[in-house]
Amino acid sequence: MSVTDDYRQARDLLLAHRTDLQSAHEKFSWPRFEQFNFALDWFDQVAASQERAQQDALVILEEDGSRYSATYADLSRRSAQVANWLRGLGVKRGDGVIVMLDNQFELWETMLAGLKLGAVLLPTTVMLAPEQLQERLDRSDARWVVTNPANTQKFDAVTGHFSVITTSTDQLPDDAVHPQYRYTDSYQAAENFEAMEPTPADDTALIYFTSGTTSRSKMVAHTHVSYPVGHLSTLYWIGLEPGDKHLNVASPGWAKHAWSNFFAPLIAEATIFIFNYARFDAEQLMRVMDAEGVTSICAPPTVWRMMIQADLTKMTKPPTKVLAAGEPLNPVVIEAVNTAWSADIRDGFGQTETTLQIANTPGQNVKPGSLGRVLPGYEVVLIDPATDQLIEGPGEGEVCLVTDPRPVGLMAGYHKDPEKTEAAFFGGYYRTGDIMERDADGIFTYVGRADDVFKASDYKLSPFELESVIIEHPAVSEAAVVPSPDPIRLSVPKAYVVLAEGYTPEPSTAKDILDFTARKLPPYAKIRRLEFAELPKTISGKIRRVELRKKEIAFHGADGELTAQALASRSTTGGYDHEYSAAEF
Repeated sequence: MSVTDDYRQARDLLLAHRTDLQSAHEKFSWPRFEQFNFALDWFDQVAASQERAQQDALVILEEDGSRYSATYADLSRRSAQVANWLRGLGVKRGDGVIVMLDNQFELWETMLAGLKLGAVLLPTTVMLAPEQLQERLDRSDARWVVTNPANTQKFDAVTGHFSVITTSTDQLPDDAVHPQYRYTDSYQAAENFEAMEPTPADDTALIYFTSGTTSRSKMVAHTHVSYPVGHLSTLYWIGLEPGDKHLNVASPGWAKHAWSNFFAPLIAEATIFIFNYARFDAEQLMRVMDAEGVTSICAPPTVWRMMIQADLTKMTKPPTKVLAAGEPLNPVVIEAVNTAWSADIRDGFGQTETTLQIANTPGQNVKPGSLGRVLPGYEVVLIDPATDQLIEGPGEGEVCLVTDPRPVGLMAGYHKDPEKTEAAFFGGYYRTGDIMERDADGIFTYVGRADDVFKASDYKLSPFELESVIIEHPAVSEAAVVPSPDPIRLSVPKAYVVLAEGYTPEPSTAKDILDFTARKLPPYAKIRRLEFAELPKTISGKIRRVELRKKEIAFHGADGELTAQALASRSTTGGYDHEYSAAEF
């Protein structure tokens, strides 16, 4: 059989057992290729079939009602033109190409074209400033940039030897700092692409920068199989089937965008649906989903909370495949979605370094607040982070992947960083750095990052578990819990709270939230300090608890004894800068 046939066979087996996780585990094995090119060996083959050639592969709806759509055949043809044009410019196998685009059709054309050429794609968020772009170009040695008019000039302030391809239709400037080319010239290229040689499966295809919640961003290197084949597990989690219309609320430049705005729907032969809006409006999104017939949606918990507040029952044809990812999902959200749509919102766990490892899959009973079970193709163990001992049966520990045999959906390593790679691959395992609890039924529940879990009065506490309680209070829109140094208890839980609309940051609000959590939490886990503040986040939207922990040490001192400067600041500050203590009320 051809690699296309082997790939389809593995995909179809997962679809056939989409609601039978046990059978999927028993029967599925990763297709292991020596040579594979997702764009040529899969996408183009799907696009050439009678069933999919004229089906929409991509639909982009703008807020003003304008609409772009491309069939599988359209995208196959256009990506071939772009690949031929890039080859003519001098882009060759192994060249680094920074792809810094919004949700615009050129993004999908460029991704497919880059894969066809064997270039190394570096998807990058448009929110980066020149200083951050300088770091990425320096560390990756990228030679090419594909971007849009709003971001082209940022690269004038970036040094190095690289060329800029812009989607602008304007005349190119004569005094450009770096060589510039117009993307629209690709329309003159040939519509048939011929690869010069097969694509080695273990060649680097993608490099993603992690969001850096606790340290400097790492460069995660994926091969032509680790994401393109590895996302068979993501397909299984979502439950996508041919003909589905899938909406994923994620920004370009991050791994999640590749997961379910590129690979998973294209593997499934589904339609990718994008709705571009200037400002998120939950009611507007639901109206669009109804009108478009969206059958599947994945969104972060923040979006789900906003949709719940806007009343989910307003949808007349809610999607049947409902998912959340990015941050752990609180039980209150699961209950609200189930009540409104009669559907279980299913959480899943993966990393930039991997595809989906653990998830609530279609047809399984969802344990509220849990991430579900291990997915086909992965073998997961729990290891005590303090002793490195395996934890058998129910228990709590660091989630680790068995690497013999190596799961296909695991990264090749951290680009140009052998020390970090060696630290992540240790003792026959890949160490995720995430702590979870596993029950007797093999269901995993998230506890926190290994460096987020903390002790208070010798009790180990999970920020996520405490945040899940705080968020149930109607005044709380978002919350982050960190350890606050204390001279007696070592540390105590402190909550940083973002208030929901209509609530004011005042002592009575703080008291009400603290009293509410005190009734719901055991005494040793009681929230003892609270501060109203905006939460520091990475540009991908993840909370940087590391900054909040540093703030606590700076204010309370490492031993919990307030400095004179901190005491003076505390006595003269009010509102959002004031720390409220449970002892005050």
